[in-house]
Amino acid sequence: MPRILIIYTGGTVGMVMDAATGALKPIGFKEIRDNIPEIVKLGYEVEVHAFNPPMDSSNMHPDVWVELAGIIEKNYEAYDGFVILHGSDTMAFTASALSFLLENLSKPVILTGSQLPIGEIRTDAKENIITALEIAAARKGGKALVPEVCIYFDYQLFRGNRSKKYNAEKFEAFYSMNYPPLAEAGITIKYQRQFILKHPEAGLKVHRRMDPSVGVLKVFPGITPATVEAVLGTPGIRAVILETFGSGNATTVPWFLAALRAAIKRGVLVIDITQCDGGAVELGRYETSIDLKEMGVVSGHDMTFEATLAKLMFLLAQKHSRVRLKELLETSLRGELTIG
Repeated sequence: MPRILIIYTGGTVGMVMDAATGALKPIGFKEIRDNIPEIVKLGYEVEVHAFNPPMDSSNMHPDVWVELAGIIEKNYEAYDGFVILHGSDTMAFTASALSFLLENLSKPVILTGSQLPIGEIRTDAKENIITALEIAAARKGGKALVPEVCIYFDYQLFRGNRSKKYNAEKFEAFYSMNYPPLAEAGITIKYQRQFILKHPEAGLKVHRRMDPSVGVLKVFPGITPATVEAVLGTPGIRAVILETFGSGNATTVPWFLAALRAAIKRGVLVIDITQCDGGAVELGRYETSIDLKEMGVVSGHDMTFEATLAKLMFLLAQKHSRVRLKELLETSLRGELTIG
């Protein structure tokens, strides 16, 4: 009998309408379980660790990511898999962070939630939770079929650090533009095993630190020196995510390039990712990115914003040298990027 731990953090999946205010408010896991009697039919031993009170995912924080990693570490030997019920708004951030914090993961950690509350007649919560449990329990030859952190939503399973929420209204809320789905649920669950991470040879290593000293500079036509300096000059900042056009292009006006050079000279690490959901940064492909490459801007390749942010916070906390930090940022640690 598979043993699965559900970690209930909160989110739309566990909300009901407040008759007095008309707003959605959180409920406990007992009410969720009461709405999904089908869980019993799975034949699994399912236990729950519930946040009290439940939290809206908009309040998610790196400290909570570390807490979640600690919960999994504490229960790792006792369970075959883990399902995290989470609000969809920041689910891709949490999935990305956990992928880095849980090194050498050999068991499934499946994040899911819903677009409609569990009590709604047309809710997508039931299918998402039931199938997430099935994936967390799936094994072959005594090993988990999916030994990584994933997001399951609307019949598709995505690598967590490749996922992005792109729609606030459809049940199909997530996609993975730069990496194929790991599984698709229909009459059966069809796993694409060639895309799933291999089982690690070493045992689980859980990291317990994240450094949030990260800024974000999104370039746009008409961006001003004051805006750029406000981000690059933020007190205590150690790294900046530069969101550029297309395959890594940015304005070549002298003041912009000078501001970046000055920040890098002060020790600020700058990593370039594309504003496009699909595709990758190719520094030097166009004239408008040659200067970025020459001044030492790091390529984010095809990483999502969510994965880039989580990876930066993770690596900054490890106290690597600047050279090693750059190397690791451009290396696939958990399948989060594609080189070449």
